[in-house]
Amino acid sequence: MRTTSATQAEADAWMTVISRYGHLHHAEPGSDGAWTVQRTPTSTPRTLHHPVLALDFFADVLRDVRHDTSGLPR
Repeated sequence: MRTTSATQAEADAWMTVISRYGHLHHAEPGSDGAWTVQRTPTSTPRTLHHPVLALDFFADVLRDVRHDTSGLPR
């Protein structure tokens, strides 16, 4: 369980790592601190306006990646 709130820097770091490993089709930070992300070329782009929303999205991506690589649900 987290004892501190998610920060902009933490969300930026996760976005960089997940993008670099090819788990996002598109990820772009906005000037206002929001992120625009797109999981696949055919998925709808999402705008994440808060670090907590970004970390939730990245957690979903990582769960999907883990499911895809193991072939089994968690």
